[in-house]
Amino acid sequence: MEDKLLIKIAMEAREKSYSPYSNFKVGAAVYTKSGKIFTGCNIESAAFTPTICAERVALSKSISEGYKDIEKIAVVGSDKKISFPCGVCRQFLREFGRDIKVICAKNIDQYEVHTLEELLPNSFGPEDLD
Repeated sequence: MEDKLLIKIAMEAREKSYSPYSNFKVGAAVYTKSGKIFTGCNIESAAFTPTICAERVALSKSISEGYKDIEKIAVVGSDKKISFPCGVCRQFLREFGRDIKVICAKNIDQYEVHTLEELLPNSFGPEDLD
């Protein structure tokens, strides 16, 4: 799947965001190695701590459907600058691989591509529990 198409799908997911407190909409689209796509948007809570990021929503949908073979994820937030996953989302993604491709976008034409290892170097993962 082309990165730009995955960004477009993440932008569509962003429109479903429930963000009445921050007014900062985020969309994400996970692409699995088996070709499945799962989307997510950020969902805020008045109590703040139950708030969940778009990346974790999309990844949770993927995992709950039995797809742990994550190839890449596109993340789109503000249209003013490129958005990156927060630290919690980076660590959540790390559970499923260091080599996940993370597409951080402002729009279809302005984006950066990183590996999760680049965004979360020297990370702790499942293999560290052996």
